[in-house]
Amino acid sequence: MYKFASFILVISILVACNGSKKKQDKVVEDRSTTTYYLIRHAEKDRSDPSNKNPELTEEGVLRARNWATYFENIKIDQIFSTDYNRTMQTAAYTATEKEVMVESYHPNNLYNDDFKILTRGNNVLIVGHSNTTPQFVNAIIGEKKYADIADDENGLLYVVTIHQGVKNVEILSIN
Repeated sequence: MYKFASFILVISILVACNGSKKKQDKVVEDRSTTTYYLIRHAEKDRSDPSNKNPELTEEGVLRARNWATYFENIKIDQIFSTDYNRTMQTAAYTATEKEVMVESYHPNNLYNDDFKILTRGNNVLIVGHSNTTPQFVNAIIGEKKYADIADDENGLLYVVTIHQGVKNVEILSIN
């Protein structure tokens, strides 16, 4: 009886370990795709041209809330924003909904090796500016393909997916 019970225990452990290995394999498989969602900040207050760090307007706050609604059913693992009021405020609503902390990045240091490692296998929201957002997309894909966003355009979404080294870009207009 003791040998039979020991045999059952060993089989149970092997089955559990095999199941655990399959789960580990799935995690590795899931980390083979990285998706970046890149947006420009929402509408900013332009009433004081000398203000280099304005807040969002009411329209901008509404757009930032709409971004949170857009991402409601999309898994977001990390959120990055430049360190400006308008970008942080744009990211804040999605960050609150997703319970993800907004991390700051410097627009002069786009898509370096540390960032690639940090974000590998994740779904990442990046909030930038009319120039830094397409520059970031260009840095990810390794070519100068996308020009600055028009100053009155705040609803573009660049979705960059990297799977097994293949990079795909989709541009959506979200109003």
